[in-house]
Amino acid sequence: MDLRKYGFVPNMMPENAQGIPARITAVHKERYALVCEYGETYGRLKTKEYYSGFQEFPTAGDFVLINYNPSGDSQIIKTLSRKTFFSRRDPTPGRGEQAVASNFDIVFIMQSLNQDFNTKRLERYLTLAWQSGAIPVVVLTKEDLVDEYEPYVQIVESFAVGVSVYAVSAKTGAGLDALADYMMPGKTIVFLGSSGVGKSSLLNALAGEEIMAVNGIREDDSKGRHTTTHRQLILLKNGAMIIDTPGMRELGMWDVTSGLGEAFSDVEQYLGKCRFSDCKHQTEPGCAIKEAIANGELPRERWESYMSLKKEAKYSDDKAAFLRQKQQRNKDIAKWNRQKSRLRD
Repeated sequence: MDLRKYGFVPNMMPENAQGIPARITAVHKERYALVCEYGETYGRLKTKEYYSGFQEFPTAGDFVLINYNPSGDSQIIKTLSRKTFFSRRDPTPGRGEQAVASNFDIVFIMQSLNQDFNTKRLERYLTLAWQSGAIPVVVLTKEDLVDEYEPYVQIVESFAVGVSVYAVSAKTGAGLDALADYMMPGKTIVFLGSSGVGKSSLLNALAGEEIMAVNGIREDDSKGRHTTTHRQLILLKNGAMIIDTPGMRELGMWDVTSGLGEAFSDVEQYLGKCRFSDCKHQTEPGCAIKEAIANGELPRERWESYMSLKKEAKYSDDKAAFLRQKQQRNKDIAKWNRQKSRLRD
């Protein structure tokens, strides 16, 4: 198996590396599906390295080093550096950050043109997608369900600054040609969206074959049934790779220090232009934000969304800093214990 087909390049290998490279193709709780030079296999994390805070827990798309075992599960010993990374706040209280996917080039943010269409949710996805370091693309699915899709495209384009927006139908094939330009050999695309938006249907349509099973949606509320139950990377016949993810009903902010500015560049262009440098954008005279809203240059809803996500992100950033400090503290304790052990010996 040539791992280069899965996007691996030799300079990813650190100096004096042990083990062989592999890529995570699926995550099954504590067991990982892998592809390496020996083909497809499975692996489990090396307890000492991962549960002592030395390594980032891998997710779909990660490149890792493994101790290959031809007769059973291999041992995952190291997570290699990531070029892109998508995460959210774990919906389970107290668990912090949840890794979703890594090492992708494009993010397909998908919403269907039925009751799922929600601009507030799109703003969240765009913020986290920009933060990931990859290029976000909005894909409006099920174009065949509406008489006119152009108004929906215009709505998204009005706030998704610098983002390409496409309306497609996996059922009729409409708009799929426009997405073909992204399906390049060696490139990885991650599919993100709620249950029922048609991620599996679009994957099958782009692949030209039925790779994923497809479930319908409930007629009364257009809610989807989960088709994808775990994150997985799929290599298509044309050489492109797709990371399919389960539908996410909750999309909590985590670290979005740069993503917020990219997703809300139309808002941040007014910051720093107020009469007072410490302007709170409330009752102060000469406030550029208030003036832009009054003139109709900046929709009030955009400003309110920006402030809401910024407040949520600030809380998450504080928790992220706490967890980073905790991880470093655990490393320091482990290092001190090793030193004491050597002194006793």
